[in-house]
Amino acid sequence: MTSRKPRSASGTGAPVGPGVGSNQARPARVGVVIVDDHALVREGTARLLEQEPDLKVLGEAASAEEAIDLFAELQPQVALVDVSLPGASGLELARWASERHPGVRVVVLSAYDDIAFVDEALDAGVAGYLLKTASARELAEAVRAAAEGVFVLDGAISRRLSQRRESRRPGLGLTRRESEVLALLAQGWPNKRIAAELGLGVRTVEGHISSLLAKLGVGSRTEAALYASGLPTAHAGHTGPLARP
Repeated sequence: MTSRKPRSASGTGAPVGPGVGSNQARPARVGVVIVDDHALVREGTARLLEQEPDLKVLGEAASAEEAIDLFAELQPQVALVDVSLPGASGLELARWASERHPGVRVVVLSAYDDIAFVDEALDAGVAGYLLKTASARELAEAVRAAAEGVFVLDGAISRRLSQRRESRRPGLGLTRRESEVLALLAQGWPNKRIAAELGLGVRTVEGHISSLLAKLGVGSRTEAALYASGLPTAHAGHTGPLARP
């Protein structure tokens, strides 16, 4: 079985269109590509998603390189991507997709719950970050939310961020530029894109982020983005408008 596998047109991944003999179009479904180097994980995830009437698995890939071909060929709305892949990593794939295929919203599925790692993923332009301990319901809800442009954060990570934020006293007095940077962080923009939008150097943007983190009393860009959107508990099953353009 090939790992670069568009779903058969006769199966669940068939294009959605008017039914035979019917004048009424079937409702559109969210197209998904699964990227993981373990065949059992891909197949298991596909089976879970195919139980949802509004989701369809278009294809599967075992590497970032295979995923790039599928993105161009299948034009999925959402890609569920493992971080650890042979060759280019899942985060490198997310950076590439953010620049070349912004219509594909990459949701990371990871075994790593370190906040620094979440921050790195957010800076790569991902549309969400879930742990592999997520339930089938959480996974399906995350796909739907990501397709609508909503940033999705795993519930366990979100609770940790909320607890840490509540233990600190938020600061005040953001400058105009810091406020602009924060607004773009809340849209899930990576540093490079923020710099281009504001006409600044990447290092300057990093400096503004460090300053606004201190003033807000938060410890990461992820917390700052959640703070800006007023969502201390944004997570799978309880998501909020951290929309990616």
